[in-house]
Amino acid sequence: MTAKQVTIIGVLMDLGADRRGVDMGPSAVRVAGVNQRLSALGYQVVDGGNINVRNPEMLREVHGNAKYLPEITEACQALAEKVTYVLQHGGIPIVLGGDHSIAIGSVSGLAAYYRKHEQRVGVLWFDAHGDMNTPESSPSGNIHGMPFAAILGQGAPELTHISGFAPKVYPEDCALIGARDVDSTEAEIMRKSGVRIYTMREIDERGMSACVDEAIAICSRNTVGFHVTMDMDFVDPDYAPGVGTPVPGGPTYRESHLAMEKVADSGKMLSFELTEVNPVLDTSNRTAELGVQLILSAFGKKIM
Repeated sequence: MTAKQVTIIGVLMDLGADRRGVDMGPSAVRVAGVNQRLSALGYQVVDGGNINVRNPEMLREVHGNAKYLPEITEACQALAEKVTYVLQHGGIPIVLGGDHSIAIGSVSGLAAYYRKHEQRVGVLWFDAHGDMNTPESSPSGNIHGMPFAAILGQGAPELTHISGFAPKVYPEDCALIGARDVDSTEAEIMRKSGVRIYTMREIDERGMSACVDEAIAICSRNTVGFHVTMDMDFVDPDYAPGVGTPVPGGPTYRESHLAMEKVADSGKMLSFELTEVNPVLDTSNRTAELGVQLILSAFGKKIM
C-alpha cells in the first residue's frame, strides 16, 4: 500500500495583522518536527518550501481600509496556484502560516481544482474570531480579519476573485467553530452570512463532540469534502499563548484534539491549514508544538 503524500507549504505572511512575528510561524512548526512526525505516522512528506512575502519595512502602506492589499493578493494568488498544483499531483496540501489572510489563497486553490471537476468544497473554520469583516466594516483595516468574507465573495474584488472566480464556497457548505470575540459590526454580517456558527456558549452547552459532528455533516453533505483552517487562537491561551490575538475562554487541550480526531474519522478533509503561530509571543515553542500535535490528530494519530 502506497503511503499518502502530504506537501508542506509555508507562507511567510505577517502583513494581515498589526502584531509582527507570525511570518516566523512556519519555521516554528517545522522546528517542532511536523515533517518527521507526519512521516512517522506513515505519510510520504514533501516540503514544498515557502512563499516569501515582503515585510512591512520594505513597503509603503496606502490602502488604509485594507492594509497591504496588493502584496497580500499577490501572495494568496501564488499560494492558490501551489495548492492546485499539489492536488493535481495527488498530494494533500498542509499550509503553514502566517496570518489568517492566507486562507484566501488556500481555499481559492482548493476550490479552483475541484471546480474543474464540477464539484463543490466546504470549509471548516476553527477560530476565536469571525474573520468576516470587509474593508467597509473593519475597524482596523487588517486583512487577517477578512478572509472568510473573501472566500464567500464579499469584500475587495482583488481578494474575492483570486483564481478568477467568486465565490469560492457557499455559506451552506461552511461552519465556524469557537467564536467568542466578534466586532459589533461584524456580528451582523455573520448572522446574515448563512454560515453555521458555533459560539463558545453553544459548545459549552452541547459539547465539542456534538458541535463538530454537526459541522462536519454540514461541510460534507453537498461537497466532495472540506478544507480545515485552524487559527491557533481557537485554543484557549492557557494552552496556546503564542498568538497575536489571544482570547480567554477557548477550547481546552483535549477539546481541541477531539475536534481534530473527529475530522480525521470523517475521511472528508481535503486540505489543512495552521495559522497565527507567533513565536515572538510564545513560550518555549509551546504553541507550535501544540499545532503539530493537532495536525497529527487531524491526519489520523490516535491514542491507541
